[in-house]
Amino acid sequence: MARNERRGPRLDQPLERGRSLRPTVDSETAGRVSERVARFLGSWRFLGYMTFVVFSWLLWNIFAPNEFRVDAFPFLFLTLALSLQASYAAPLILLAQNRQADRDRVQFQEDRDRTERLLADSDYLTREIASLRLALGEVVTRDYLRGEIRDLLEELKDLQATDKKDDPKTS
Repeated sequence: MARNERRGPRLDQPLERGRSLRPTVDSETAGRVSERVARFLGSWRFLGYMTFVVFSWLLWNIFAPNEFRVDAFPFLFLTLALSLQASYAAPLILLAQNRQADRDRVQFQEDRDRTERLLADSDYLTREIASLRLALGEVVTRDYLRGEIRDLLEELKDLQATDKKDDPKTS
């Protein structure tokens, strides 16, 4: 027992990790969330919501009584809110695009591998067909066999005819 402790932790067992103050983030979950957000930000529904909110903001801050206005004429708070939304949207959209590029890269590699296998299979089949054609060149065809049998029958008939002439019993 003391011998193992001197050598350090065993390599066939997982290492015990202590608690960390750093939060752990599952990259797959974060990527899925970013894709959903990016998909929503690129939709007509989001554009409609954003247009409605901006027009409502402008109308409220132009026509509402002065004591109820939230943002004065230069609309600095609206500009700040839109800049904040854009600063969060851009990295999420880029993250979603990177994930899509990774998926496309994997798909292209799979397509390339499948194409190479198909080419190898077709090359193999082409060689097999060529070898069958060469082998069939040496195989007897039906017409050749019929011709040979016909020639043998004629020879047999000729032999029978000559045997009948030579046979004293038949003459």
